[in-house]
Amino acid sequence: MMRTQLLARQPELRTERLRLTQLGPDHFEAANVGLDDDDEGRKLTGTHARFTEDQIRDWLAKLPGAPDRADWAIVRTDDEKVIGEVVLNDLDVDNQSMNYRISLYGSTFYGQGYGTEAGRAVINFGLGVLGLHRISLGVYAFNPRAQASYAKLGFVLEGRHRDALYWDGEWHDELIMSVLATDPRPA
Repeated sequence: MMRTQLLARQPELRTERLRLTQLGPDHFEAANVGLDDDDEGRKLTGTHARFTEDQIRDWLAKLPGAPDRADWAIVRTDDEKVIGEVVLNDLDVDNQSMNYRISLYGSTFYGQGYGTEAGRAVINFGLGVLGLHRISLGVYAFNPRAQASYAKLGFVLEGRHRDALYWDGEWHDELIMSVLATDPRPA
């Protein structure tokens, strides 16, 4: 049975190096940089839009207590720096599923295992605590680093949306991956 009430009262999650806490207005400064000033991150997430400070503030204000999603700020515990966000969204109660996404706020945080570490905590929460059957995601074919991270979390390639993203004059495919509660769980 799904425990969707946990989304509105989303718990803090902890890992060896990270604290995942409810993303909200207190994280404006980091989110502002992460959403708008990181061109590589914008490409990796396929984000064409540029957001104003007011739009970011309004978006952050709506997150705490949302009944259909869970948004965490990824906080590095050794210095309390907010280094990204990780999300379960697009709740489908009938099919016990949600979408997963993650964004690290700048290339200085890439390649250090932070995404995999945060993802493992969120996937374990979604499948083991929340009671989801399926968590899915989309990742662009030009991002093998993310694909490898998702595979470490147990995500399996399901398919491909051809020419799903037009970026800098080129078309790119989006790969669809998922993990099921019944799949073997990686260590």
